[in-house]
Amino acid sequence: MNLAEGFRSREVTAPLVAEIARSLERPIRIMEVCGTHTMSIFRHGIRSLLPEGITLLSGPGCPVCVTPASQIDAMLAAADREEVTIATFGDLVRVPGSDRSLAGARARGARVEIVYSPMDALALAQREPERLVLFPAIGFETTAPAIAATILAAERTGIANFAVIEANKTMPQALAALMDDPLLKVDGLLCPGHVSAIIGSRAYGPLAERHRLACAVAGFEPADILAGLLSLIRRINAGEPGVENCYTRAVAEEGNVRARHLIEQVFEPVASEWRGLGAIAASGLRLKKQYRRFDGLARLGIAVRPTQEPKGCRCGEILKGRLLPPDCPLYGTACTPMRPVGPCMVSNEGTCAAYYRYIGVTDIPVSLKRRDECV
Repeated sequence: MNLAEGFRSREVTAPLVAEIARSLERPIRIMEVCGTHTMSIFRHGIRSLLPEGITLLSGPGCPVCVTPASQIDAMLAAADREEVTIATFGDLVRVPGSDRSLAGARARGARVEIVYSPMDALALAQREPERLVLFPAIGFETTAPAIAATILAAERTGIANFAVIEANKTMPQALAALMDDPLLKVDGLLCPGHVSAIIGSRAYGPLAERHRLACAVAGFEPADILAGLLSLIRRINAGEPGVENCYTRAVAEEGNVRARHLIEQVFEPVASEWRGLGAIAASGLRLKKQYRRFDGLARLGIAVRPTQEPKGCRCGEILKGRLLPPDCPLYGTACTPMRPVGPCMVSNEGTCAAYYRYIGVTDIPVSLKRRDECV
């Protein structure tokens, strides 16, 4: 950002910050659901701009972080097969399973390739017909349409050595399960911009109505986030639950109809295990019967088996908003970005990674240390 851009940014954000301070009538707790929001909030120092009465909690919006160790172990079992190539997004490579990561498997000779899209994985399968290329389908509604389109392309072109590892998850069901937690006190949700671009702002209506909750869909620039927070504060003050779309340039009420059709064409809802949240009904995506031949684990006869999460890691409670990263006894000691124990310290969207990168270990402000009401 050049100097002129910096001044323009302050001209936009300063009035929003002032209005937030004027509007705040009581202490409130807001959860930003999206990992990109978490990183943006830290990167732009938004917490330092807000009045003391606002507590921001990070939710289960990092797809790598909510993937349980049992699914990572199944991917590792596939990677160990001599004929298999794992083609994956880069942020998954260093996520630990119960005893190692895909990076560790690659160091032992497994074929693990980093790709930027599922179509890249399909192209790799086309170039190497003697190998089975598996793409771990990790992500929320944002990545599901591209994965569905890739499966349709594989079917159309007759590429038989491409498959996916089912791991997609859907956000509304997880948020509903989270809001049912009696130990979590949240006044409002800053809803994810990327996911909302697919599912639409209307998708949060039942959640807002059931839990008498204020929701705001927001983008990722500082002004977007501050506008979303101001919308939430005003709704909370007025006692008016509901959903406000503050990201209309990217999100429509009905979402992206074509993308949603792709998801519905290829996948069907299924119960899914979330790290920290447990099994949630209809929160995952399973290939429909006519596309089951693209299920990589079934093709290899590999089952997802329950496994222990890393000892001492509190990622699950951090993802639920019950704890802040500094509350974890491993944070900054046994668990660092160079030696991660849990996924929240690995992913670019992980809450622990954000704290470590922008706050560190020794200079954590009192406002970011453990709060009794988080537990």
